Amino acid sequence: MKKTGVLDDLVDRLGSVLPSGASELKADFEKNARSTVQSALTRMDLVTREEFDIQVALLQRTREKLERLEKLVDSMADDSRSRG
Repeated sequence: MKKTGVLDDLVDRLGSVLPSGASELKADFEKNARSTVQSALTRMDLVTREEFDIQVALLQRTREKLERLEKLVDSMADDSRSRG
């Protein structure tokens, strides 16, 4: 099974508390712990870093559009005041 970083670090730390002579027990524990932790993370409805970065970029573009529209409205209001 391929290691996935933080999840595997957590499982390794949990497994390290088991006695060194219990290698079969340790392997079984690590497999079950990995599955349990992964299931818990799935239920948390987390997003990936890629999805987060996409939303940040979208929000930045939206802010830029809003700023341009605010400037346009201010400009139109100034023009209206200067004519009236």
